[in-house]
Amino acid sequence: MSQSLSKSSPGDDPEHGDPVLRLTGLNKSFGPVHVLHDVDFALRRGEVMALVGDNGAGKSTLIKCIAGIHPIDSGRIVFDGRPVTIGTPRDAAALGIEVVYQDLALADNLDIVQNMFLGRERRKGIVLDEMAMEEAARDTLAKLSVRTVRSVRQRVASLSGGQRQTVAIAKAALWDSTVVILDEPTAALGVAQTQQVLDLVRRLADTGHAVVLISHNMNDVFAVADRITALYLGRVAAEVRREDVTTGQVVELITAGRSGDLGLAPATAAENI
Repeated sequence: MSQSLSKSSPGDDPEHGDPVLRLTGLNKSFGPVHVLHDVDFALRRGEVMALVGDNGAGKSTLIKCIAGIHPIDSGRIVFDGRPVTIGTPRDAAALGIEVVYQDLALADNLDIVQNMFLGRERRKGIVLDEMAMEEAARDTLAKLSVRTVRSVRQRVASLSGGQRQTVAIAKAALWDSTVVILDEPTAALGVAQTQQVLDLVRRLADTGHAVVLISHNMNDVFAVADRITALYLGRVAAEVRREDVTTGQVVELITAGRSGDLGLAPATAAENI
């Protein structure tokens, strides 16, 4: 069993209310390989939770369990105070869980509006309701204070990397989503574009979304996250408030599962080496 030496359980914070999504004792294996071990994870509206860990720590598997791509083997998922089963991506979307993967899943030959409504087009009778979709796209970008896009009718092929990421995030926010998961949103971006995306991540939380930021970049994590969950070989090493830790401590949690008195119990951390 893993043992966290944190003073409170993951997600406990009376000041900010109950988590909108709470995972308790989640386990996932692929054949004989036990990937996630009794994972506890909690998200709150209005907060950015950074999910960090080395390659193979289980970040992608955890997110795919939340997104309904992988069924969990055991554990409990509670959404808005009620137990739920997330068996498919459609189940996740129905709850209001949206994921922006690294490949963004945008069609270069379509414009911003067409991409934001791809597969969920609005219709007026048998024809597409272009005006309603365009208005909704503009409203979503305005709510997120996006000013880097010249026109919602620009083709995605003409956009920069930062603008593409902006469109993908806005697309996730469009569908009355409660939880938005962002997989390495600043990867391969320059300094200015990275800052634009981080500002958008912060605004996404400020508009009431619960945001998960998966990142290897500690500068990005400490710039925008409210909380940090560190995974170490499939176990939660610690869930901490950003202001309570240093970059060095988080790196130690990622690489060793423990930093000083914080993290997995020594015996548990050693078992995983």
